Amino acid sequence: MSLGRYVCKRLLVTVPVLVGVTALTFSFVHVLPGDAVDAIVGYRDVAPGTEASIRAEYRLDRPVWKQYLLWLWDALSLEFGRSPITGRRVAATIGRRLPATLALGGAAWLLALAIGVPAGIVAAVRQGEPADELSRLAALAGIATPNFWLGLVLLLVFSVRLGWFRVIPPDAPLVSLAMAKFMILPTLTLGTASAAFVTRLLRSSMRRELDAAYVRAARAKGLRERTVILKHVLRNALLPVVTVTGIQLAFLIDGAVVVEQIFSWPGMGRLLVRSILQRDYPVIQAGVLLIGVTIVLANLLVDIVYAVLDPRIRY
Repeated sequence: MSLGRYVCKRLLVTVPVLVGVTALTFSFVHVLPGDAVDAIVGYRDVAPGTEASIRAEYRLDRPVWKQYLLWLWDALSLEFGRSPITGRRVAATIGRRLPATLALGGAAWLLALAIGVPAGIVAAVRQGEPADELSRLAALAGIATPNFWLGLVLLLVFSVRLGWFRVIPPDAPLVSLAMAKFMILPTLTLGTASAAFVTRLLRSSMRRELDAAYVRAARAKGLRERTVILKHVLRNALLPVVTVTGIQLAFLIDGAVVVEQIFSWPGMGRLLVRSILQRDYPVIQAGVLLIGVTIVLANLLVDIVYAVLDPRIRY
C-alpha cells in the first residue's frame, strides 16, 4: 500500500472517531445538573416568559438530538455562540487564549525532545557506565516529581528568593523577550516529566535494537559506530518514542491546567477552570471539544509518521 492510500485510509477512520468525540462532548455537558439558563438566572425569581425566551435563544427548548445536530453544524463552522456569563463570543475568547497554550505546550515538548533524545542515546550506548546511572536517576526524579510541587519550588527559589523571574506574566505581547523569559520556569515545570519519560523509553528501545542481528551485520561490514547508532539503530528505536511523544504533545498543549494556574499563564487551562466554576457551558463544550480533536489529530499524525519511519506499517 502506498503512503498516500495509507493516509487516506487513516483519514477515513478518523472521521467517525471525531463524530464520536463531538457526541461525547455534547452529552457530558448535558448530563451535568442545570444548564445555561440556570447559570444566567441563578437563584433569582424571573418571569416564566423571560426564562422561556432565554431557553429559546440557546436552543434548549428543542429535543436533545436536534440540539446536538445544530451544535455540530455550528462547531464545523467554528461558531460556538456567546458565553451566557461574559456575553462574549466563545470562538473569540478561545482564540485569545489558545496561542498562549500552544506556545507553552510547544516549548515544553521541544524541551522534552531536546533533553530526552540525546540523554536516551547516551544512556543506551553507555549502558552500565556513570552516564547511564546518572540519566536513570535524573529520569526517575523527573517522573516522580509532581508538576505542581516543582512549579511552586521554582517560583519560590527563582522568583521570590532570587528575583530572577517575575511571579506573574508581564504585560507584553506573547512574542516578546519579556514573555520568553517568563516562559522559562513554566516550560521547565511542564517539560521535565516528559523529558524523563522520553529518556527512559528511548534507552530501552535502543538497547533492544543494539542486540539485533542487523546491528552485528552492519558492524561486520566495517560501518562506523556513529553511522550504526544514528542511521540504523536510532531510526528503528524511534517508533515507540514517536507514539508517546505525539500523544504527549497533545496532552502538553491541552493538559497544562495546573501549570497555568500556578504561573497565572493566560491560556486555555485557566479559561476552562474558570468556566467550570462559573458553569459557562458553551465555553466548556468548545474547550473540551478542542482537547478531544487535538488528541485525535495527534494520533493521526503519529500513524502517518509511523508509516514513514517503518513502511511495513502500511501493510
